[in-house]
Amino acid sequence: MGKPIWISNMYSVSLIQGVYVQIRNLATKDEVDENVEKFRSGNYETIPDPQRLQHFKKSQENVSTISKDETPPIGANALPHPIWSEEEVHNVEVTHKPPEGKVDKMAYYTVKLMRGTFDTLSGFNRGERNERKWVLRICFLETVAGVPGMVAAMLRHLSSLRRMQRDYGWIHTLLEEAENERMHLMTALQLRRPTKIFRLGVVVSQGAFVTMFSLAYLISPRFCHRFVGYLEEEAVITYTKCVQDIHNGSMQHWKTQSAPESAITYWKLPDNAKMLDVILAIRADEAHHRVVNHTLASLKEDDYNPYKPGK
Repeated sequence: MGKPIWISNMYSVSLIQGVYVQIRNLATKDEVDENVEKFRSGNYETIPDPQRLQHFKKSQENVSTISKDETPPIGANALPHPIWSEEEVHNVEVTHKPPEGKVDKMAYYTVKLMRGTFDTLSGFNRGERNERKWVLRICFLETVAGVPGMVAAMLRHLSSLRRMQRDYGWIHTLLEEAENERMHLMTALQLRRPTKIFRLGVVVSQGAFVTMFSLAYLISPRFCHRFVGYLEEEAVITYTKCVQDIHNGSMQHWKTQSAPESAITYWKLPDNAKMLDVILAIRADEAHHRVVNHTLASLKEDDYNPYKPGK
């Protein structure tokens, strides 16, 4: 048998009064009455200062502001990522994983086609490889290289939400890779600012690559990670050529040119680090991505990622 009506009404009134008391405790009586009056009169374009309301108040000791002069340098707030030793950066080698099966071969020859086309159109192998050529090449390639990790992380994140299942630790590695490639770009931009035509080319290529890679990842994550693995093999070859040019070619001034502050901060380089140290660190990053993506391509989608954050 249900409760009598008078008991239900008393309970409702009590509940409403309780909620009202709680609401009234969020601000003073005068503040509530003042704003109620403003609302009734149609003057409610402004709201009380949140700092005056009890549920918004914070201890001022824990609140700090950062002026423009105190803005942290690029790379200061980065995700955990590997910091390479002197021995590690000098021991990077050019390696190649032979493709096995149709998917691997498709990924490998796609990368080779893209590499050959880009080298021809950019004229990179014609004439002297000077600083302008190197910086523009790094800028363009890193705008492309920063896409796969972010797209793959987003799609795995959405899949985890949609299927209501865990991700098995892949997302953090993919996000770190994407940010790492972006930091390569940020470092190169400290040396030269691309032209508007160059930026337009980046916009067009990024739009096309994001679309194609997203569709490809939905169809075959294995193909995409193998593709990135082979792409990183080419990146190691490219940066090895850069190191050779610094030692014996047209880029020898990078042996004495100071490294940008952002690079010193991100890779925790010595204060007197040079551009050669930066290129060696970038090459080590690419070698690491090469191994990571070949590993992920060989795993099942529900296998646990063996790489911990920052490793």
